[in-house]
Order: sequence, then structure tokens, then C-alpha cells
Amino acid sequence: MEAISNFVSEINGLVWGPPMLVMILGVGLFLSLGLKLMPIMKLRAGFRLMWNGRARGGDDEGDIPPFQALMTALSATVGTGNIAGVATAVFLGGPGALFWMWLTALVGMATKYSEAVLAVRFREVDERGSHVGGPMYYIRNGLGKKWAWLGVLFAVFASVAAFGIGNTVQANSVADVLEVNFSIPHWVTGLVLMVLVGMVLIGGIKRIGQVASALVPFMAVSYVMIGLVVLAINAHEIPAAFDLIFSYAFSPAAAEGGFAGAAVWAAIRFGVARGIFSNEAGLGSAPIAHAAAQTKDPVRQGMVAMLGTFIDTIIVCSITGLVIITSGVWTSGETGAALTSLAFETGLPGLGNYMVAIALAIFAFTTILGWSFYGERSIEFLFGVKAIVPYRIVWIIAIPVGATVNLGFIWLLADTLNAMMALPNLIALLLLSPVVFRLTKDYFDKQMSQGTH
Repeated sequence: MEAISNFVSEINGLVWGPPMLVMILGVGLFLSLGLKLMPIMKLRAGFRLMWNGRARGGDDEGDIPPFQALMTALSATVGTGNIAGVATAVFLGGPGALFWMWLTALVGMATKYSEAVLAVRFREVDERGSHVGGPMYYIRNGLGKKWAWLGVLFAVFASVAAFGIGNTVQANSVADVLEVNFSIPHWVTGLVLMVLVGMVLIGGIKRIGQVASALVPFMAVSYVMIGLVVLAINAHEIPAAFDLIFSYAFSPAAAEGGFAGAAVWAAIRFGVARGIFSNEAGLGSAPIAHAAAQTKDPVRQGMVAMLGTFIDTIIVCSITGLVIITSGVWTSGETGAALTSLAFETGLPGLGNYMVAIALAIFAFTTILGWSFYGERSIEFLFGVKAIVPYRIVWIIAIPVGATVNLGFIWLLADTLNAMMALPNLIALLLLSPVVFRLTKDYFDKQMSQGTH
């Protein structure tokens, strides 16, 4: 077992090394420039599209309204990465890591936009009448038969990786945080999660979309509001916090207290890696949800999709990072969820750590729902609709197992497979970028001719 673990660890170092981080940022930058920075320039238009009636009650072809598709994608991305991942980035890379997280998100908006455009453009209707799509479909239908093997690779990596990042790791995080804060045994958490997730999965994507569109806005707004309260309490530290973020983004952070110090490369590496882990731009997971949207227009769904990266990283992750830095506890030696918990507790004594525990539990629960759908669609691509029910059963059984066992190896394997999911997706995004650019140009040319924008 140790030999296997060491082997996977070596592969992990390769796939999450400089070439992968450069590739994810590079593809995002290429798409941003190819789109003439449209995702940033049209951010307000994206939010308008998200709030309008068509997004909330789509009547076009598809399974769920565009807003629910975004919330399903967000349910999978707003998770432990926003609470534990940001803290880990700051602990290992210093405050400068937050700057590189922001940069990853800004170019990641173009990546997420392009993924959703291709997902809607090349989606199919399966034998149950459901709309299915994502990287495996846009590789097969967009690049042709000779590239089909690449789509199969993506589906294999995604269906297995889902059990790590989207299931066992999340269940374990919830079990840990509830035991520390509320003395609830791991096995109890595992069983309760199993029942709750099972009840939702019976209803398929429509039930997941309904639950996600109810829970995700509530949990994200609540977490941001609590974070803003802590930032208001620490308001006098905010200018210094931004000073630390921008100075340590380009110069080494010295050792201080429990903080070991960090080179600029560490700030870049952990900022980019944790940013991607948090918002999943480039991994190819979110377009699987967006392919189910009730829409005729790939560009409209792309503009809704790109908001996911903005909300996840620029808003939610920034709140976590700023609370940690303004509270002064980033030098305490704590890391992960414990560091975030300590930061909120410093601002709101007797209350902050419980709020983080509850937020983490809800974030992780919705992540399990979102990723179950990603895994399910991947397994359907490989084996057809007959594989869906067995996959759901194994998925539900894995939850209490994840809540009660040591996950060191599973975390490592999932993290590795996550990066390997990104490879086929990034290749497809580059090769299909002319399709994205053409569809985008046609859409905005039509808007201009009609006098709208």
C-alpha cells in the first residue's frame, strides 16, 4: 500500500506541478484574449441574465432552468475549498496567495464561459429524454471520432475522482467539524448524510436543481454576511491586509510566529492550485451541469456559467482570505478549516467557530449532490443509462465510509485524478476555441443589430 501511495504521490507532484498550473492559466488567458476580455467586460450583463425570468423558469429544450443549472454547478464548487482550501493557501503561500487566486478566477471566467458554451452546443438527448453534455460529449461531437478516446479518458477520471473530491472527502470534512464543535460521532454524521443525499438523488437532476437553487444562495449569502460582520469589526486592519496581499504576491513572505515563511513561487503555486480546486475552472466538471439547462442559446448559458467562478472565488474565497488576514491569525500555525474557524472566532467570540462549522457542513452537503450528478453523467457516457442506478447506490454507500475512515490516500488519489480530468478538457477547449469565438461573435453581432447588449 505504501508503494502505491508513493507512486500516486509522485504522479500528483507531476500533474499539479508547474506545467499543469501554467497550462490552466495559459488556456484561460488565451480564451480571455480570444474573447476580447468579454467575460470581465460583460459581468453585469451576466448577472442581469441570471436574474431575469427566462433564467429562473426556462421554457426551452433542457431539463432545468438556467439559474438552477448555475446553482447545481455552484453547489459542487462552493465547498470545503472556500473554507479550508483558502486557509491552506494562505498558510503555505502567505497572504500573496490570495492575489494569485484572484488572477486565476479572472482568467477562469473565460474558461468556465467556454466550457458551458461548448456543453450546450454539443449536448445530446439520451434514451430517457434527458439532456446530457460536458467535455466527453463536446470532445466526441465537436472534435470527431478520432478524438473520442480523449472523451472516454475524461469520463473515467471524472467518475472515479467524484468519489474523492465530491463524496468521501466532503463527508469526512463534515464529520470532523461536527465532532469538534458539537461532539457528534463520525458514524452518526455519515448515516444522516447518507439518508439526506439518498432522498435527493431519487429525484435525479430536477430534484438536485431544486435543492441547489434553494440552499446555495442561502448558504453563500449567509457566509458572506457573517464574513462582512467580522471584517467590519476588523475594519482598521483591512488596508494593511491588502498591503500584505499585494506585497507578498511579488516578494517573499518572511517567517513570523507559526508561519514558516514562503517564497513568491509558493504564493503563486498554492494560490493558483487552491483557486482551481475551489472554482474548478478548467477541470470540466461544471459544463456537465450547464448542459442540462433549458436554453437554446449556448452564449447565454455561458454568460450565466462564468458567474460561478466570480461568485466562488472573487466573492466567497475573498471573504475567507480577508477574515484570516485581518484577524492576524494567519501566523498562528493553524491551517485548513481550523485556521478559518479561529479567524471567525477571533472576530465573533463564542459564535464564529460554530458558524464556520455549520457553513462547512452545508457547503459539503451540496458538493456531494453536485458531484453525484457529474459522476452519474460520466458513468452514463461510458456504460449507458443502465449504469445510473448502480452508480447512485455505490455513491450513497460511500458517504458513511468516507465519514469514518482515514482519507489520506483517497484525498491524494482524488486530487491526482482531478488534475488528470483537466488535461483532456483543456486540450478540447484549445481545439474548439474557434467554435466558442464564432458563436460569441455571432451572438453579440446579432445583439448590436437589434440594438440590445
